[in-house]
Amino acid sequence: MKPFEINIPQSDIDDLHRRLDQTRWPDSPQGASWAQGTPLDHLQELARHWRDFDWREQERRLNKIPQFVAEIDGAPLHFIHVQSPSPHAKPLLLTHGWPSTCFAFEAMIEPLSRDFHLVIPSVPGFGFSGPTKELGWTIPRVAGMFSQLMKQLGYEKYLAHGYDYGAMLTRLLGMRDEVEAIHVNQIFSAGVTQETADMSVEAERKSVEKAFRYEFEQFGYVSMQGTRPQSVAYALTDSPVAQLEWIEWAFHTWSDPEVGVPRDVLLTNTSIFWFTRTAGSAARYYQEGFEAWGELEPESPTPTAVAVFPHDAGVPIRRMAERNHNIVRWTEMERGGHFAAMEVPELVVRDLRETFLSQR
Repeated sequence: MKPFEINIPQSDIDDLHRRLDQTRWPDSPQGASWAQGTPLDHLQELARHWRDFDWREQERRLNKIPQFVAEIDGAPLHFIHVQSPSPHAKPLLLTHGWPSTCFAFEAMIEPLSRDFHLVIPSVPGFGFSGPTKELGWTIPRVAGMFSQLMKQLGYEKYLAHGYDYGAMLTRLLGMRDEVEAIHVNQIFSAGVTQETADMSVEAERKSVEKAFRYEFEQFGYVSMQGTRPQSVAYALTDSPVAQLEWIEWAFHTWSDPEVGVPRDVLLTNTSIFWFTRTAGSAARYYQEGFEAWGELEPESPTPTAVAVFPHDAGVPIRRMAERNHNIVRWTEMERGGHFAAMEVPELVVRDLRETFLSQR
């Protein structure tokens, strides 16, 4: 285990600028909307901002956060580790999802570290954990890796939170005795269909609607990454505009339209994917790592808190979650979407503190 500092070679930054300058833009039919993908004028504006983006300034900011790399299960694991000054602090493991990195939690670090020792890994295949070099990276494998990391850091018992991929991993980690309680933004098996919903309840009608839209209007990225992740890797590793569009479409589609992910956060996130060449290894989880997505998982006795954000891609329903979870807290948020840690970090911080500090 050793300290880590971000230092992207200047030649990589120059290459990014050259590629952005030489982008071959496609045409776009009149009246095209987000239903066809990110609109051309919107993406061109974002690309101009990325061309002028001061990456070195982002490096200086991110390098103020204590970062480390450990080798676990034969692979490098990059992680943030911030220890709290509080004598009563408990360890809290935070896990990001796709298409983001451990720095999705950046705005939450300072307020949470007042009361928690924070461990925030980069999922293998994402960001500074680097591209995974072989097949076989699944949620159970990564959960075991994170468990080993916590033990190496001396944390025999800890709390855990996650969203998206991180919600699934957190739920699996919660099956281990070492995890005292979990907090997630999603439970993917807790949605309802037209057949199982109580259509007289607004939340259940909304859950059916969102599930329909996701499956029939937004599922294309899953089909591509789940069947041809290497094809995706060629495009996103060679074209920065393709990488930018792939991420911006997700951030725009599943975020609160009144809030959204801040532009500099988007560009920092996209830059990390670009410089680390991890688009392909992150995509492979959709082929190898989501075998249980949406299925009814084994029953979990772990105290589980759920924060439901109104503009998320899906809406979990409490009665469905209670089939196989020990639900101790269920919070319906007033705003925010799938990427709540980047959109409304103050709401996530508040709910984590109220969940875990009240249990203390």
